[in-house]
Amino acid sequence: MNSAAPIIEMKNVSKWYGSYRALTDVNLSVYEGEKIVVCGPSGSGKSTMIRTLNWLEAHQEGDILVNGIRLHRQMRNIAEVRMDVGMVFQHFNLFPHMTVLQNLMAGPVWVRGIPEAEARANAMTYLERVRIPEQADKYPGQLSGGQQQRVAIARSLCMKPRVMLFDEPTSALDPEMVSEVLDTMIELANDGMTMVCVTHEMGFARSVADRVIFMDAGQVIEENTPAEFFDNPRHERTRLFLSQILQH
Repeated sequence: MNSAAPIIEMKNVSKWYGSYRALTDVNLSVYEGEKIVVCGPSGSGKSTMIRTLNWLEAHQEGDILVNGIRLHRQMRNIAEVRMDVGMVFQHFNLFPHMTVLQNLMAGPVWVRGIPEAEARANAMTYLERVRIPEQADKYPGQLSGGQQQRVAIARSLCMKPRVMLFDEPTSALDPEMVSEVLDTMIELANDGMTMVCVTHEMGFARSVADRVIFMDAGQVIEENTPAEFFDNPRHERTRLFLSQILQH
């Protein structure tokens, strides 16, 4: 897997807000088809880190490369990068005044210039993939949280990204809705989608991830296979985190 160049590469990436260091010397390589789960306590830098990967957050030091393109303040082609990097947020971020189908068609039509008929057909294909084609003509406010998050996943897939980023996609959901979103993500993983997922869902991490990244205080503390991470964590901070989160 690692003979080719990584899709995403972070080299000594640091970011701060005033005097607060949000990220310090973060290194990460993500290869085609890999599933990376990022976990850690609140405020550890997980969401900041994943948001730098499509330039929703700018970093101050180090290098981030996506498909070989270096992200920097003077870059003119960030839209090109974002077409290849789908993102699913904690709070869905759907257009409330547009139907589900219109939400899915917007990016392909506006950004990629795909004809409406083709965009509509693709949208229905992805709604079927996330198992809610019957919701196509409803508005987001008419759907449950789990359904809205599956719409958000389908919307990202409509852009045909090379990698999908998930920023705590289940944390805003009622407990009974979490599994339907995780099931969709597991199917994506099984289909070979490259994924970087910030989550507290440790069962998902154990069953799906190729590697688990543990962050604390803006740094990568530990990086390992799920088996080693859960059964033989190397760092005391990792052991404390696991003991706390696995009690709940």
